[in-house]
Amino acid sequence: MELTHSSVVDAPVEEVFAWHSRPGAITRLTPPWQPVRVLAESSSLRDGQAVLGLPGGFRWVAAHQPDGYDPPHRFVDALVSRPPVGALPWRHTHRFTAVGDQRTRVDDAIDTPVPGCALRAMLRYRHAQLAEDLAAHARYRSLSDRALTVAVTGSSGLVGSAVTALLSTGGHRVIRLVRRAARHRDERRWDPLDPAVDLLRGVDAVIHLAGEPIVGRFTQAHKAAVRDSRVEPTRLLAMRAATTPDGPGAFVSASAIGIYGPDRGEEPLTEDSERGDGFLAEVVADWEAATAPAERAGLRCVQVRTGIVQSPGGGTLQLLYPLFAAGLGGRLGDGRQWLSWIGIDDLAEIYLRAVCDPAAAGPLNAVAPNPARNEDYTRVLATVLRRPAVVPVPALAPRILLGQEGAGELALADQHVRPARLLAAEHVFRHAELRSALRHVLGALPPSRASDAA
Repeated sequence: MELTHSSVVDAPVEEVFAWHSRPGAITRLTPPWQPVRVLAESSSLRDGQAVLGLPGGFRWVAAHQPDGYDPPHRFVDALVSRPPVGALPWRHTHRFTAVGDQRTRVDDAIDTPVPGCALRAMLRYRHAQLAEDLAAHARYRSLSDRALTVAVTGSSGLVGSAVTALLSTGGHRVIRLVRRAARHRDERRWDPLDPAVDLLRGVDAVIHLAGEPIVGRFTQAHKAAVRDSRVEPTRLLAMRAATTPDGPGAFVSASAIGIYGPDRGEEPLTEDSERGDGFLAEVVADWEAATAPAERAGLRCVQVRTGIVQSPGGGTLQLLYPLFAAGLGGRLGDGRQWLSWIGIDDLAEIYLRAVCDPAAAGPLNAVAPNPARNEDYTRVLATVLRRPAVVPVPALAPRILLGQEGAGELALADQHVRPARLLAAEHVFRHAELRSALRHVLGALPPSRASDAA
């Protein structure tokens, strides 16, 4: 049986085809709710192979077929994995047809016995990602029309994977700064406490994402690891950026809304608000200050103050997703605390803006313009998953897991953060509303601009 899915995107056919041919495309198109990892990208849409990791150690190997390669109008991949996965017939034809000079009809046709109901959510997600990514690249080409070389730390993490794939599908070159020996031409070994003299040569911008995960029980050892992985490595990398001939002109560092403190209640918080109290506020303030060597040298510095990232691939939603899917979710404590969230793709695009927009500088609140109270967040998540949310979680539970300090700084934090500078710059959010963001990352997109047929 052949399942087809079609949509029209606002980009020339040559650009749509080129987007699919660039590194990162398969990462951008892989739904985050599926238990699949990209192990290897195809080197060519004509005759390369892409490898996905499945649960149980199985691999999905998709081989591109030379007889189906007709740029910029068509490419084809077929499943060639070993049994048992390889016993499944699968041939996926991707077609692109110009609709005028600036629009393209995208058609996916999958010949497989897999029921269409198991594939439609994936195809809707892929078409939505393609349309939004192409629109984002068009926006930022108007600000910076040349391909950039961007060095990225923390490139394998949840945020780093999304950011690097978005950059490379837009035609930018990504150099991954890794702590092991470099294995590829687009990797460089980075020692956080002794960055090599030539680490950033030939680089236009740095995106610094690396750091010990903040979530955890706030023991002295954990707090020391969080601080030590952020402050000094950031200062040393900023110094290297500041002193590198033919080095970067922009230094973009991750930051966090934890700078505002955990208990701000109804106070709307913007980039101009005073910093708060507590461990995270102190660490984040020092983390941001560590970029000063680059700023003093005249580099454009941006600190991306990130809210609660929404993706089932990591962070809070990864923990909540199985509970709510099982009908065991509910509000936390009294549910009145504000949760300032951001969709993973919106966050990746904010980083894209940070490197491309010459007007971006200083702290940026990377949060959606519509924060939600915890009780509303749990209600929307349950509605998207079509499950009840009637099992409230007492405030004692996170205190047991994270300790008194960790629970107060993380799970029970009450912060009403606004993206004031992004709104003033007329930034376009893909998902300004929570329901839209959760439907996208959890595979609950309704039929809209695309059509399905079986």
